[in-house]
Amino acid sequence: MQTELIETFLDLCDSRSFNRTADRLGVTQSTVSARIQSLEALVGRPLFTRSRAGTDLTVEGLKFEPHARALRHGWNEALHATRTAGMSAVRLRVGMQHDLTGNMIGAWVRDFRAALPDTAFYIEADYSAAMASDLLIGALDFAMLYSPRMHPDLYHETLGDITYRMVATDTDRMAGVAPDSYIQTNFSPAFAAAHAALHPGLTAAAVSSGQSTAVAGLLLSLGGAAYLIEEVAEELVAAGKARTVTDAPPIPQTVFAAMHLRNRHRPMHRRLLKLLRRQISGRGNRPARALANPLAHPLANPPSSPQS
Repeated sequence: MQTELIETFLDLCDSRSFNRTADRLGVTQSTVSARIQSLEALVGRPLFTRSRAGTDLTVEGLKFEPHARALRHGWNEALHATRTAGMSAVRLRVGMQHDLTGNMIGAWVRDFRAALPDTAFYIEADYSAAMASDLLIGALDFAMLYSPRMHPDLYHETLGDITYRMVATDTDRMAGVAPDSYIQTNFSPAFAAAHAALHPGLTAAAVSSGQSTAVAGLLLSLGGAAYLIEEVAEELVAAGKARTVTDAPPIPQTVFAAMHLRNRHRPMHRRLLKLLRRQISGRGNRPARALANPLAHPLANPPSSPQS
């Protein structure tokens, strides 16, 4: 299987430019043209039209695109299935939003292994946009993320909310939070929007980050105030290193499960969903619900930065 033909075709579907696709794939423009010509010869139909206005898909190209995406995903799944998983029958690759790989990951993976004893797990921390791309190409099997990506090949369900709380090193009231020492957190576009609505005077901080562990380190080194995931905030308060800003409203962040559409009914994926719902609901969060259209949910705006 000439996977480079499919990869080139799909990249050109996105870029609509032979030059940009060549740059993105690290090849020459003539190589891109030759690959597309080879693919068109195999399909027996023109897939793109070229003009001064740019590159567009033909009707045949539009019909071929979803099948090309399925071919790429199926090929990566086939490669994954043939690789060793040690003594385990299968290997499941799970992506988690960076902030979810702290205190919670141990209990989740323990339950994963108890429920799926014949499965080997690979856990990877990443941001939502990268995990969505990995799910599409078959590099991940399942993901827990903050920002769903609307795509016909991706399926999402909400798992519940986790909570972020403001802590400070030198005050326990909003009146004592100084804007010049405030550390802004940007965990997702939805979180950023909620934060801006609650604290319009704290949106131009000189220092910001998208990970609670990084923010906690900055807070301890620089002093000031910041929102942290509840578990990290509680640890700092219990250790006497920070105080809860009692009149700062907590900010909820919805956690979504994501997977390739073809996996949504697989028993392994359904079992993972059940386990994760139980874990998150056990932390006092609201029940999960399915998302037919992730962008219809107020927390599902497309990422505005790489941190999402």
